[in-house]
Amino acid sequence: MASLMQELIATLRKEQEAYQELLPVVERKTQAIIANDLKQVQEITEFEQSAIGKISGLEQKRAEIMNNIGVVLNKKVPDLTLPNLIQLLDRQPQEQQTLAEIHTELKTLLKRLSEVNGHNRNLIEQSLEMISYNMNLLQSTRIVPGNNYTRNAGQWDMTASQTGMFDAKQ
Repeated sequence: MASLMQELIATLRKEQEAYQELLPVVERKTQAIIANDLKQVQEITEFEQSAIGKISGLEQKRAEIMNNIGVVLNKKVPDLTLPNLIQLLDRQPQEQQTLAEIHTELKTLLKRLSEVNGHNRNLIEQSLEMISYNMNLLQSTRIVPGNNYTRNAGQWDMTASQTGMFDAKQ
């Protein structure tokens, strides 16, 4: 059991480090979105995908370890969460304290990541709304001719740019 606990602690620390590396990158993404730096947003997104792959692997390893701990403790895996495991470790105060600290730090990191990602999502949605608004505005000014009259008051003087996006005469 002790080796499983050490393996769990090591895996959780690696997850914690991965999230700590990811947080400043996600915060930089906010600045890149605000600055409309699409190249930097793309680079950051690629890094995020790589980090998520690493974290997913660690998460799978953590789930396997928790499954093994559940077998040793004769507990059902769905009932064996990290907070539950921490409570079960009354006889091992050092591991209990270490797991509790890591759990608290992971919760804090994940909460902050969630906040920043939510903010980034809102910024991107606002940007997309602005782009959509601008596209609609441009299209409406091209489709609706102005009150440009020629010498003959009954005729409109519509240029090619006002009639739509495509020149049908070509």
